[in-house]
Amino acid sequence: MKIGRRPVYLMATIFNLVGCVMGGLSKSIGLFYGVNILTGIGAAPVDSLVEISTMDIFFAHERGTRLSLLLFTIYAGSYLGPAAAGYVAESQTWRWCYWYLVIFLFVLLVLQLFTMEESTYRRPITSVEVGEMPASSHVRIKEVEAGQHKQAETTIIDDEHEMPIPPIRTYLQLISLFQTSQNDPRSWIVIALRPFALITYPVVMWAGVVYGVQVMWLSLLATTQSEIFSSSPYNFSIIDVGNINFAAFIGGTLGMLWGGKVSDKCLLYLARRNGGIAEPEMRLWTMLLPCIMNSGGLLMYGLGSFYEMHWILSAGFGTACIAFGIGSGGAIAITYAVDCYSLVASEALVLMLFVRNMFGMGFTFVIQPWLSAGGLKNTSIIMSTICLVSNLSFLVMVWFEKE
Repeated sequence: MKIGRRPVYLMATIFNLVGCVMGGLSKSIGLFYGVNILTGIGAAPVDSLVEISTMDIFFAHERGTRLSLLLFTIYAGSYLGPAAAGYVAESQTWRWCYWYLVIFLFVLLVLQLFTMEESTYRRPITSVEVGEMPASSHVRIKEVEAGQHKQAETTIIDDEHEMPIPPIRTYLQLISLFQTSQNDPRSWIVIALRPFALITYPVVMWAGVVYGVQVMWLSLLATTQSEIFSSSPYNFSIIDVGNINFAAFIGGTLGMLWGGKVSDKCLLYLARRNGGIAEPEMRLWTMLLPCIMNSGGLLMYGLGSFYEMHWILSAGFGTACIAFGIGSGGAIAITYAVDCYSLVASEALVLMLFVRNMFGMGFTFVIQPWLSAGGLKNTSIIMSTICLVSNLSFLVMVWFEKE
C-alpha cells in the first residue's frame, strides 16, 4: 500500500530464490533454519498481497470465482508438492527438490519483471460510494448476466461526482519498480496497525476463524499422512504416501468450483428473487455442502484409519472430502467478508489471513500431543464436531448480521 504491489512481489520471489539455492547446498541444520526463514519471508505475500491484488482487479460479483481459484492454486501446491517431492527424492535425491524450485522461481522472476503490472489504485471515497448512490445507477442482475457489467459499473458515479480518467501509462511506466502516484498517504505505523482495528467487526473475525479452522485440517493432512499410512496395516512407501495428495487435489478442484462459480451463481440467483439487489449474506447458503463434506471427510479419514479399513475410504474419499471443504469453505467465508466491507477490503484480508495463520500454526504444534493423549478415534470425532459447528455458524451471520 505504501510502495506498491510490484516491488513486494519481486522481493518475495528473490527471497524464495535465494532460500532455495541455500536449501540445495545446505549441509547443516543451522543453514536449514536460514532456508526456512528466507522462504518464509518470501512466501508471506501469498497470505495477503495476492488476495489484495485480486480485489484490485475484479468486480464484486466476480470475486468468489477468482478467490476460490486463488485458494485452489495455493492448496494445490500443498497437495501436489509432496507427491512430486516423493518421486524426485526417490530418483534424484532430496536436493533436487530445491533445484527444481530454483528453476521455476527464476522463470517466475523473469515473467514478473517484464509482464507484471502495478495494480495499486487509491480510489477516492465519495458520498456516492458510502450510501448516496442514485437508484438509477444500481447494477442490475440482468445486465451482469448479459455481460454488460463493465458498462453498468461506469454509471455508479453520476455527473455530479465524476472523476477525471487517469492517463494511459506507457509500457515502461507499467513495469517500473516503484510507482508512488497511487501510494497510501498514511504513515507506515498506521498502515501496519490498521487491520487490527477491524477486530471489532464480527464478519471479519468470523471469516478469519472459519478460514482458520479449514487450515487446521490442511495441517492435519500434512502432519499425519506419513505417520498413519507408512505403518501397519497400510505400509505405504514414500511415493505412495505422496500420491494420497492426488485425492486431495481432486477434492480441492471440486471445492474450488463450488466455492467460486457455484457461489457466484447462487448470489445472482437469489439477487434476482430479491428484486435485482444482491446482499452479501446470499452467498453463505453455499456453505451447507462444505459443512457436510468437511465433517464427513474428517470422520472417514480418522475412523477409517483407526478401524484399519481399506485405504480408499480414509486416504481416498476422506482426504478428498476434507480438501473439498477446505477449498470451498475458506473461499466463501473471505469473499463474504470482502463483499460486506469492500472499502476496507485490504485491511480485512490481512486480518483474516493473520487469524487463519494463527489457527494453522497453533494446530500444527498441538495435533501430535492431542492424538497421543486422546487417540485417533476420539480426536477424529472431536475435530469433526468442531468443524461442523464452525461451518454451520454461517446461519448466525445470515440471521443476525444485519442487526
